[in-house]
Amino acid sequence: MPYVNIKVTREGVSQEQKKQLIEGATQLLVDVLGKNPSTTVVVIDEVEMENWGVGGIPVDERRKQGL
Repeated sequence: MPYVNIKVTREGVSQEQKKQLIEGATQLLVDVLGKNPSTTVVVIDEVEMENWGVGGIPVDERRKQGL
């Protein structure tokens, strides 16, 4: 039973976009590993930007700097 955890910053990801991520990740496991889609679990976690950092800088600050 494959388990995929997708983490994105909380920036207004729509229900349709989440649906596409779930479908796409499931199909990737089917195509690449031959996994059964009915037993594939995909979880999307939305993280506040101030709780996510890249290169030692919180994402909300990076966005303000245009990085």
